[in-house]
Amino acid sequence: MVNSHTAEPIPEPTPAGSQHGTDPLSGTPSAALAAALAATHVPMALLHRRLDVIRVTWVNDALARAVGHAPEDVVGVDVLTDPRVRPSDPDAVRVAARGPATHPVVLRRADGTDVRCVVHVSPVPPGPGVPVGTFVAAVQDLTAELTASAEQAALVAEERRERRSLSLVARVSDLLVDVDEPQGLREIADLLESHVVERAHFFLFDHGLWAADGLAPAHGVRERHHGPAGRVVSHCPRDAVGHLLAGTREGVVELDLDAEHPDGTYMQWLAHRLGPGTDAGTGDRRLVVQAVPGRRRAVGLLVVRPHGGGGVAALGPSERTVVELVARRVGLSVDNVRLYDREHRLAETLQRAMLPEQAEVDGLDVWTYYSPSADDAQVGGDWYDVLQIDPETVSVVIGDVVGHDVEAAATMGQLRSVVRSYAFDITTPGPVLDRVDQLFGGMRIPRAASMVYSTLRRDGAGGWTLQYSRAGHLPLLLVRDGHARQLRGTGGRLVGFGSGGRATDEVTLVPGDVVVYYTDGLVERRDRSLRDGLTVLETVAAGITARDAAGIGEDLLSRLADHPEDDVAVVVLRVPGPDDHLAGAVSPRRRRWALPSEPASIGRARHAVLRTCEAWDLGDASNAELIVSELVANAVLHGWGHVALQLYDTGDGLRIEVEDDNPTPPVTTDGHPGRVGGFGMQIVERLADWGWRQSRGGKVVWAKVRPGALPASAQQA
Repeated sequence: MVNSHTAEPIPEPTPAGSQHGTDPLSGTPSAALAAALAATHVPMALLHRRLDVIRVTWVNDALARAVGHAPEDVVGVDVLTDPRVRPSDPDAVRVAARGPATHPVVLRRADGTDVRCVVHVSPVPPGPGVPVGTFVAAVQDLTAELTASAEQAALVAEERRERRSLSLVARVSDLLVDVDEPQGLREIADLLESHVVERAHFFLFDHGLWAADGLAPAHGVRERHHGPAGRVVSHCPRDAVGHLLAGTREGVVELDLDAEHPDGTYMQWLAHRLGPGTDAGTGDRRLVVQAVPGRRRAVGLLVVRPHGGGGVAALGPSERTVVELVARRVGLSVDNVRLYDREHRLAETLQRAMLPEQAEVDGLDVWTYYSPSADDAQVGGDWYDVLQIDPETVSVVIGDVVGHDVEAAATMGQLRSVVRSYAFDITTPGPVLDRVDQLFGGMRIPRAASMVYSTLRRDGAGGWTLQYSRAGHLPLLLVRDGHARQLRGTGGRLVGFGSGGRATDEVTLVPGDVVVYYTDGLVERRDRSLRDGLTVLETVAAGITARDAAGIGEDLLSRLADHPEDDVAVVVLRVPGPDDHLAGAVSPRRRRWALPSEPASIGRARHAVLRTCEAWDLGDASNAELIVSELVANAVLHGWGHVALQLYDTGDGLRIEVEDDNPTPPVTTDGHPGRVGGFGMQIVERLADWGWRQSRGGKVVWAKVRPGALPASAQQA
């Protein structure tokens, strides 16, 4: 066979495995060499190039098996044009005429599958029987290597995803430490959006379903969905979200924002709320709804949109696991916070229910205070009582039962009942405590308790006679003319351990005198001894300049009990002077309101102050209205939790207290244009003396209206 372009003969194609050999001295392959090439497991072929055509002139059995074609179907094909051979760079194959070269090639097998290979091509020097343009090609199948590499890459990618997921869950756990912060849930949702999904939203289920950035509803967000016909949980068959909340369905629910949902269902409410903010560029507006489970029921929902949409199918196993773990951890944390909050409110309500309301005491200025420990959610044993025995006699008692549990509270309630029953029969403190000792021992009460019981009687000259008896309790404090001293008296053993004949000590009180009853939470600290705490109390009390019992008590609390480590109970008793505004007046009247943290509470507080000023016949009602408006507005805008409003008639003015759960102190601006807020406190400063102190869970801001102060509008004019 002679090529038309050259005179060089081209060997005729020989079937695979042929063993035609010649004399070794002639330069042509011997039979042994041909047999070796045919038997090798390395796929091999001979190629011949003439101009732009490269044809296969010979293949061995290994190559025929690799491609699945018969040898006669392979020999003679042009590797540059045959569809069964696809070089990655045909031009490079055409120009490769000198030296060995390697070319990536995809071979199509007879069954239609593609095999990725690398072909190592080397030119064969021309000689007798070897025409110019002859090449030998060794074919390397990369299937095994690529499979192993892909598997290794998949394992590495899976390990990276798992590490990323574990890291993300750990970061969520860190954020859950502050889940009760106003933006706690929003921060967790932002973390999911930055690593796992395109969008994430939390909805809490508490007296209805509502969008949540924190555990409390955001300001201005009042919408709570209650299901069809106002039901808290929807049992509509087509309301899959309602069944998630009810616990009658497990797993996740796919929410199509463009589908029609039954009226009033949680599906419809979520679709209406989330639809406007969801990008419809991909045409797929399906979201995934995951229940946020608590201990007994779902506490909310986590709604996510996978990247690119696609609903549940687009959420990979790793992403779905992360979403589920985050939902479970958030649910447990939310449940814990709610449980703690319920227990704390229940305990405090029980404690306060056991404490008496402030009694009206003729001729004395009396202020009382109780706060449970900020670090303990249980009830305690601190208590006080103020009784008007008759027009000339007043009984004041304060005590402390060891412990912070229901048993301590029960013991406190029993003691209070016993003391009250004896107080109206016996007016001398010592015998009253003797009776209490007897009954205490007979009832076999297991808790130790301390107490101070006292009676005050008018002496006819504007003063009072104080008689008291101590049963293991801290001494009373008498403040007179800027000097403070402890009233230790005879002292005595704890309640129930007296042997009879408890002593009664006596001191005469003159106008202006102040007596402070207190429990150890006011003075005791871990970093100082009790003796040092009593010394600090004397120093602070001697330096107080407030003229009313409420002001004295608030100053004591702000300086001594800003972060109490135990329950605190305080009774401040002041004897008014003949020229004092409080002379002949009853003790400060009080009114208290619990308001939700919403703008409407500002108007309610203003009306409450106006009605109170009218009922108590107090002047400066417009100033008090303006002050309470600013204080409650600050609590609603910058605080969280419920807002507590309390009003005191101190006899020489109105004292306003507003409490919220944000411990950050109020500030007044310096007029800098970059500052926002705080100008309301400038108005308060013009109309009242004000201050603040830490409370159990936040802060109390108080203001005492200055008599005769002009309204802020008049001052500005």
